[in-house]
Amino acid sequence: MDKIKISNLEVYCHHGVFAEENVLGQKFLVSAVLYTEIEEAAFEDDISKSINYGEVCHYIKELMEKYTFKLLESVAECLASRILMRFPLAKRIKLEIKKPWAPIMLPIETVSVEIEREWHTAYLSIGSNLGDKKDNLDQAIALLNADEYSKVTKISEYITTEPVGGVEQDDFLNAALEVKTLRSPKRLLEIIGVIERQLKRERKVHWGPRTIDLDIIFYDDIVMDTKELTIPHPEMEKRGFVLKPLLEIAPKSIHPIFKKTVVQLLDELDD
Repeated sequence: MDKIKISNLEVYCHHGVFAEENVLGQKFLVSAVLYTEIEEAAFEDDISKSINYGEVCHYIKELMEKYTFKLLESVAECLASRILMRFPLAKRIKLEIKKPWAPIMLPIETVSVEIEREWHTAYLSIGSNLGDKKDNLDQAIALLNADEYSKVTKISEYITTEPVGGVEQDDFLNAALEVKTLRSPKRLLEIIGVIERQLKRERKVHWGPRTIDLDIIFYDDIVMDTKELTIPHPEMEKRGFVLKPLLEIAPKSIHPIFKKTVVQLLDELDD
């Protein structure tokens, strides 16, 4: 991927742990590498098809002067995410913030924090079988879109499916979502938990009825297994209510463990 680089942009602002830093301020140096595709802009010689690095520099200055943080880590996180949201042609950013006047009472050239952030693609399964099922799904999608770090980019058709697990209950309304997000899997799971609580999801019976159910099925090609979260979602390959909606919006997505597409997984399930 092509790169646009900004090196050592000088900004005077008021970040730091000590009160004096917040009052008096000091110099910071910001460097950024923006990963994008420049071929179209280059052939057409058109700045609107590329990232205007002048606008990026002024936006960095604006953000650093607008907010006050104690930690360089917080400054870097704010800048990286805001730049990616403000400039949609930037797919990924590598950002370094240097603090040459760091008050550590020792001779030092500079200290810095360097991070990389990018847009990720997650696929979610969503379902409801209590109350107004369609409204529950619509509300959950709206709440996901309300999160500034995530945006729903594809929604499958809502389909009716029979419940599984042996608990007598009403049929489900299910769908699949494609979500572009700056959140890590852990942070995305936290937002899902907030949404489920807002829509009064109760976990009284395993496999029981619920107003809303949101699960992360894929997140890029990540494989992870922690106490809180497993990706890809366990046994998704055995669940038609997951695979059928997912087929509509991501038929060629590959299961990172089985190395099979959604089409292949659904064909095997049908067989």
